[in-house]
Amino acid sequence: MELGIGMFGDLAFDQTTGKYRNAGIKIREILEQVKLMDELGIDVFAMGEHHRADYAVSSPEIVLAAAASITKNIKLASGVTVLSSSEPVKVYEDFATLDLISDGRAEIFVGRGSFIESFPLYGYSLNDYEELFDEKLELLLKINSEENVSWSGRLRAPMQNQTVYPRAKNNGKIPIWRAVGGTPQSVLSAAQLGMPLVVAIIGGMPIQFKNLIEFYKQEYLKAGHDEAEMQIAIHSHTFVSDEKEVVDGYFHNYKSQMDRIGSSRGWSPYTKMQYEGGRAKDGALFIGNTNEVADKINYMKEIFGITRFIGHMDIGDPANDVMMKSIELFGEKTAPQVK
Repeated sequence: MELGIGMFGDLAFDQTTGKYRNAGIKIREILEQVKLMDELGIDVFAMGEHHRADYAVSSPEIVLAAAASITKNIKLASGVTVLSSSEPVKVYEDFATLDLISDGRAEIFVGRGSFIESFPLYGYSLNDYEELFDEKLELLLKINSEENVSWSGRLRAPMQNQTVYPRAKNNGKIPIWRAVGGTPQSVLSAAQLGMPLVVAIIGGMPIQFKNLIEFYKQEYLKAGHDEAEMQIAIHSHTFVSDEKEVVDGYFHNYKSQMDRIGSSRGWSPYTKMQYEGGRAKDGALFIGNTNEVADKINYMKEIFGITRFIGHMDIGDPANDVMMKSIELFGEKTAPQVK
């Protein structure tokens, strides 16, 4: 099973200055952290896309390209590319370029995204939310698999016998995963298309997703795809420390980000009880010491049969030294217990 780390580039808010932390410093810290992941043998790094003041990264492909130049083995993925508000030709071009820079290590996680800021920013209507994604996914998959593309849809100009350059290393093909938050229709689409699946499990109890993942497996095989090529990942909030006071202290980072997002979504303030409940064996938070996190990942493998786990690790913008230690423990102690 592959183990990875994901990030969104969270920026802490300074109550004294009324400003978010410097995005340039944060991005340079992320690159330092990815370099450490590669040295530790962590399999995958996934970088998210956001268009808000509280996140540093709006162009994950650029951060991943910078990471490619200082790493040797780690796979470099978007986590996720908000495909509904992106141009599929440009997405393929950017990730094919990343693939060539990294010698074949690029991956794309495509999803609708849980934030909608990119739609008005890029001039898209939320009334077309579903159709935009479906059309653009169809086009991206076609570009990824065919040298010469002819395609037509309703919301984008047609393509007639056009080739997108450069082509990625593996006969032009980049691994494209479908990232979902739990919508059965999205899971069904991924299964029918034979796409690898990433399920974001960030709340409640993971066991609640078992029927959804079994549904994917069933429909994947029903569509005639090779069981040996089936890949299933989960992406969950993660933080590792063998010091109890550090784990307890991380609650404040976590709460600050949950409350910031929740204020625009009508959520109640995040509580310590929710934090501790999420950290329990049946909860969705992979936050704890190296043994606790390893045991929980192994439990996910047992109940879901996953082939990849991605720990989302920078929620609330922990200090760089705290992040580096969490990554070190994940790579040196948690990963061997899982593998």
